Amino acid sequence: MKGEVVYGVRPVIEALRGGRRRVHEVLDAVGEGGVASEAAARRVPVKRIPKGRIEELAPGAAHQGVAARVEPYPYSGLDEILNVPEPLVLVLDGVTDPRNLGAILRVADGAGASGVVIPKDRAVGVTPVAVKASAGASEHVRVARETNLRRALEKMKEAGVWTYAAEGGEKGRSSAYTELDLSGPVAFVLGSEGRGVRRLVREGCDGTVYVPMLGAVSSLNVSVAAAVLAFEARRQRG
Repeated sequence: MKGEVVYGVRPVIEALRGGRRRVHEVLDAVGEGGVASEAAARRVPVKRIPKGRIEELAPGAAHQGVAARVEPYPYSGLDEILNVPEPLVLVLDGVTDPRNLGAILRVADGAGASGVVIPKDRAVGVTPVAVKASAGASEHVRVARETNLRRALEKMKEAGVWTYAAEGGEKGRSSAYTELDLSGPVAFVLGSEGRGVRRLVREGCDGTVYVPMLGAVSSLNVSVAAAVLAFEARRQRG
């Protein structure tokens, strides 16, 4: 059976609820009632298996005794993400930690973002680890994989989206996030912890934005920065 395994109570429930990819079967080692109820409502078979079998499918993971065999993650096209009123987009340039990606997908879902854009190369995709870290939010958020982020940014700007690269601190002409009008179509570009946003990608943005830091540490984790920016844009929209 082709596909992948997602694990954990919430990710499995959200995979069932999301309806964006087929759930072939649920594997349950603990008799989890909420999962069984969701599966029954969607006529998905539940198979009772030993806990050791789930350990084999998700070694070392916090699976909570529940997993599901599902179709591969259904990536969206960039057009789908932009084809909404006043898009709010998170663009990730080189995020390689699946837990960070999962946390950002959870932010995107909570802030009502229209989608997340990631590169096809040198970046993590929506893996089972990312699904778990997102608490299942991955099953409700559109994610596009683009070969060329600079070209994707040009397409966003053609669609009327203002694009801002997130910097680690105040640099040159960078604006504090509270100083920007984020009430319209906007995309935030966030880089990896190690190198930040690449120069060519940053130069393709309309401007740069930073979150003022008052302590000894000069920057936030990428998922925390995404949350600050996305929820400020949501707040400004009322």
